[in-house]
Amino acid sequence: MSRIGKKPVALPNGVTAEIKGQTIEVKGPKGVRSFTATDDVTLALEDGAVKVTPRGLSKRARQQWGMTRSMIENLTVGVSTGFKKELEIQGVGYRASMQGNVLKLALGYSHDVNFEAPAGVTITSPKQTEIVVEGIDQQLVGQVAANIREWRQPEPYKGKGIRYKGEVVFRKEGKKK
Repeated sequence: MSRIGKKPVALPNGVTAEIKGQTIEVKGPKGVRSFTATDDVTLALEDGAVKVTPRGLSKRARQQWGMTRSMIENLTVGVSTGFKKELEIQGVGYRASMQGNVLKLALGYSHDVNFEAPAGVTITSPKQTEIVVEGIDQQLVGQVAANIREWRQPEPYKGKGIRYKGEVVFRKEGKKK
């Protein structure tokens, strides 16, 4: 028995779900998202909650059971509250600023890095050393944050670079004389 899969996904206020075959469409105040489940699980809408059940006892059906339930819960959280990743920049002269839909990053290169925000994601820079990535798609928000971090990952000697808020960077000891 899947401990995750057997819990029904409660729909918060203002969120509605519609099931058509193996596709579920979730509408909320932030937008609309949909997910198509495999044929190994059955989707049902009962008492304001979405229930997922496996169609057999095969290993694949049991794997898809918990995964499908998690995907549906991520849809409901995304359309109701949304997802957010916060990044912080550390280093002398490193800074970020938004100009329209483009994030301009000064990261110690000979040129500024221009990162264009993809559709469905909002990027803001409340301070020069902070970047906030928000959206309704958890995977897309995480991928955009990872792509921004990739421009200058935190290095282990001085800790300079772009890191997730609260991330601990393992520091190495430098050369000794």
